[in-house]
Amino acid sequence: MQTTQHQSLPPSVNRAMLLAGSGVVFTLIVILVGVWTRLVDAGLGCPDWPGCYGAWVVPDAERAAGFAPHKPLDPFKAWVEMTHRYIASALGLLALVLAWLGWKHRRLAGYPTAISFILLGVICLQGAFGAWTVTLKLWPQVVTLHLLGGFSVLALFFWLFLRLRAYRQSAAVPRSAPRLWWVVAAMLVLQVALGGWTSSNYAGIACTGFPTCNNEWWPGYMDFAEGFHLTQEVGPNYLHGQLHAGARTAIHYTHRLGALVLGLGLLWLFYIYRHQPVARPWLLASVLTWLLQVSLGIILVLNALPMSVALLHTAGAAALMLLLLRSGWQLGCLESRSTTMLYRKVAHA
Repeated sequence: MQTTQHQSLPPSVNRAMLLAGSGVVFTLIVILVGVWTRLVDAGLGCPDWPGCYGAWVVPDAERAAGFAPHKPLDPFKAWVEMTHRYIASALGLLALVLAWLGWKHRRLAGYPTAISFILLGVICLQGAFGAWTVTLKLWPQVVTLHLLGGFSVLALFFWLFLRLRAYRQSAAVPRSAPRLWWVVAAMLVLQVALGGWTSSNYAGIACTGFPTCNNEWWPGYMDFAEGFHLTQEVGPNYLHGQLHAGARTAIHYTHRLGALVLGLGLLWLFYIYRHQPVARPWLLASVLTWLLQVSLGIILVLNALPMSVALLHTAGAAALMLLLLRSGWQLGCLESRSTTMLYRKVAHA
């Protein structure tokens, strides 16, 4: 039966699966280029959006001065920013193609058309956040949501790939993962948000030393109210941040605590499902990736945020998310089998 269904599928289904897989890799590149753009302070390399000094390519200094006399052109930063926009736009075109294929295959039973359109919608929202990042001058709230949006796009591409591969192989689509998995997934989302908040407020080196923070186990001057004041007004420019040291220390320390809580959650999830051979490798890889992330975080603190390590830290967070999603897929398959077996027992009772 599986072979017959496989042969009856149009070739465009295979192309959609390959495009979704390529989208995973491409999205990771876009995220890392975005982080690099931020690390070299090129987020405002172009003062306008979507163009750069009113042009679709970086203009010369004379034209830039005529467009924005108050913002001298830095060619390197402008090109870094525009490169990020170009590849993000290409990713949007890839999502548009997948949405078109989803519409084309909407009458095929089981084809993940809805995910294809959700992906396109999230990427369009990402474009809006990209514009607001520039127009609101790196407002931390927008920058953090922009990072979360990038991770959401990565997750949707990956989930679409898994769904298309299962559809192509006539495999069962998993049910929802168990509640514990959802709790750990929520921890990961919160930790990524804390990482974005730490970066957007330039709090990466607010704590020096490890495991202590500025030679204290619990710094007494931390200002959590100011550090997590999410309704603050939009300032003139958030390049290099505006918060005082106590607020930045509170943000950094909370990110450390979040890493600890996430690690405990991952270890507990692995312990509970350690006897499930289909999920165990992915859960173990998640725990090992978390350990790598902690190591990279320590290196970042002790060496004043080297750029290469910062990029690896972001890539590690993305890898951890993909591994957790893969484990969720496998655990969902276990839930599906358990439900099917229970149904059969009831039916034959």
